Amino acid sequence: MPVKKKRKSSGSVAAAADDTGLKKCKLGSYCRSQASGKVISGEEHFSSKKCLAWFYEYAGPDEVVGPEGMEKFCEDIGVEPENIIMLVLAWKLEAESMGFFTKEEWLKGMTSLQCDCTEKLQSKFDFLRSQLNDISSFKNIYRYAFDFARDKDQRSLDIDTAKSMLALLLGRTWPLFSVFYQYLEQSKYRVMNKDQWYNVLEFSRTVHADLSNYDEDGAWPVLLDEFVEWQKVRQAS
Repeated sequence: MPVKKKRKSSGSVAAAADDTGLKKCKLGSYCRSQASGKVISGEEHFSSKKCLAWFYEYAGPDEVVGPEGMEKFCEDIGVEPENIIMLVLAWKLEAESMGFFTKEEWLKGMTSLQCDCTEKLQSKFDFLRSQLNDISSFKNIYRYAFDFARDKDQRSLDIDTAKSMLALLLGRTWPLFSVFYQYLEQSKYRVMNKDQWYNVLEFSRTVHADLSNYDEDGAWPVLLDEFVEWQKVRQAS
């Protein structure tokens, strides 16, 4: 997910001791207990205490994982901040603001995923990716992305953020995305509201790439009416 500007109180990363007897997991979905020497499935033996200690590896004194902690977190799990997995993870954590995880969001979300260490989370990457292939889950992620990415003092997404998020969510699956992106680049629009955002997904799912089934009398936002008109002029020239 695109990186947000830093908050003033990002602070230093707090270290926390892990006294559960479990060291950081080996790659894969298994953890090895120092005490017993047994291999335990990553799906079992979730520890809230260990999950909290993991959180404090990245959180500042304000008990929030901010931009600096998020950068270290992404490095540790081997994922770029702009990777869509980070958006799906934020959705799972029900995070309110891009670039930040609160302690409550972390504990609730990681408990749901049963992840209390880096490698358990890495073992969930395939599951997180699979959410993008489920029509209902993808719609929920797409809608979540609007409020997640917008500045909280604004009701709309600024157009640059909207383009970045659309590229992340639709860039590889919507045949018309590159054309729509070009349209936004030269358009008069400086923000995208929630109704427009929701309808872009519906448009991408229902309207053919040649626009042959586009209903001009339908209840589409003006932004999409103007996009279709703009594209038809380009096709005719």
